[in-house]
Amino acid sequence: MNPGYPPYPSQQTNMPTGQYPVYPPTTTSQSSISMPSPYPNQVGFSSNYPPQPTNYSSQCNYPPQSGYAPQACYPQQTSTYPQQISAYPQQTSTYPQQTAAYPPQLNYPPTPSQSGYPPNSYTSTSPYPTQAPANFGNQSYSQQQYSQQYPAPSYSSHSISGSIQQEKPVPTVVPVFPFDPRTDAEILRKAMKGFGTDENAIINVLTKRSNRQRSEIAIHFKSMYGKDLISDLKSELSGKFEELIIAMMIPLPEYLASEIHHAIEGFGTNEETLVEILCTASNSEINTIKEAYQRFYGNSMERDLCGDTSGHFRRLMISLVQGRRSENYVVDESAAMRDAQALMAAGVLMIGTDESTFNSILCTRSYPQLRRVFMEYQRISGKTLEQAIKSEFSGDIETGLLAIVRSVEDKSAFFADRIRVAVACVGTKDRQLIRIIVTRSEIDMQNIKKSYQQRYGKSIEQDISEDTSGYYKKTLLALVSGY
Repeated sequence: MNPGYPPYPSQQTNMPTGQYPVYPPTTTSQSSISMPSPYPNQVGFSSNYPPQPTNYSSQCNYPPQSGYAPQACYPQQTSTYPQQISAYPQQTSTYPQQTAAYPPQLNYPPTPSQSGYPPNSYTSTSPYPTQAPANFGNQSYSQQQYSQQYPAPSYSSHSISGSIQQEKPVPTVVPVFPFDPRTDAEILRKAMKGFGTDENAIINVLTKRSNRQRSEIAIHFKSMYGKDLISDLKSELSGKFEELIIAMMIPLPEYLASEIHHAIEGFGTNEETLVEILCTASNSEINTIKEAYQRFYGNSMERDLCGDTSGHFRRLMISLVQGRRSENYVVDESAAMRDAQALMAAGVLMIGTDESTFNSILCTRSYPQLRRVFMEYQRISGKTLEQAIKSEFSGDIETGLLAIVRSVEDKSAFFADRIRVAVACVGTKDRQLIRIIVTRSEIDMQNIKKSYQQRYGKSIEQDISEDTSGYYKKTLLALVSGY
């Protein structure tokens, strides 16, 4: 018990528990000051507690009306009532930080008042996008605002006991330091000024900068010259080289939103693009893509997907765009066993297929949990879940479910296959190739290159060199190689 303070109610003599003795009022002189109650000073309650003894010497020189004696005159006491910030103690998340699949923007959605780049309206010569709101070119932001919206990405690897060990993603394009956006803006201006264009200077600058740094260069370019960098690039470049450079300049949420819009606008739907983007994205990535889509096209991405897809594939897309996948990286083995049994009961053990069970499990479980589910499924059924999906489904829903399974098992291999399809088919699927190279170069392109070499016995650089040409090829190789 602290000396000089009244005893607690339970220690009072001849006093009922829960009541405090009423002391006569005390008079405070020039050399003594009343101490406050040991209980917190709260409005409406301070008068219920007794005043404190007034025998502290004035030589203590503690602040007037503070009510507390200084350290030198009165020993510091530890309150018997610990301070609490909230009714529940703060807890540290047990889940490791999730790796962003499309850095650096996707964990930090821009607000309508601080919308992202590009600040110019798209023209018919640009494929990104073909339609834009009226205010698409009237947006401004500062370098500080951009840094707040799109901080640099952070990567983490997760070791899951008993399941597939995923390699840490290694990019080929990383932020350059030291970074001087003003000097870069001057180089680009010089490369496009006057007669002719110095394409090599443009490639050397933009392929060695991260997506965020490119946008910072655009900010300084406009402030220094009063011109929009993307508009100047469009006027100076052409063909696939122009498309690639413009894709590199757009912040990734806006770029991927434009790709989804392109996939569902007009006649027909490019389901492969929807599958590639939505089946491999994290919750935060999906949510920022949705926000960018709403801001630039004035419609809900979910509503547009509903209107352009159908059947079980539509249900799969709608489930994915909710962005509600579990982010619990702790594997529950008993739950994995139950899910594996549920997938068997919904597929091979019944006449027909319960698509909703596959949809629910594959769209809501965390990646580490799904890896355990796949292992348990193969153990009890003798076949992989990929084999089961191929035997039970067909069409777009089969493509979507297989994309989820392959992305969970090995995302690098999934994108290596997508690049192979883009360069090995009759004619090059340039839009697909550009999208994958641009978005994955800052995430895991080194991993994708390794998987490509193992699966196809040749390098991505070799296939790109054989299938493309000119400055377009040079830019792709610079992004893939990282030098």
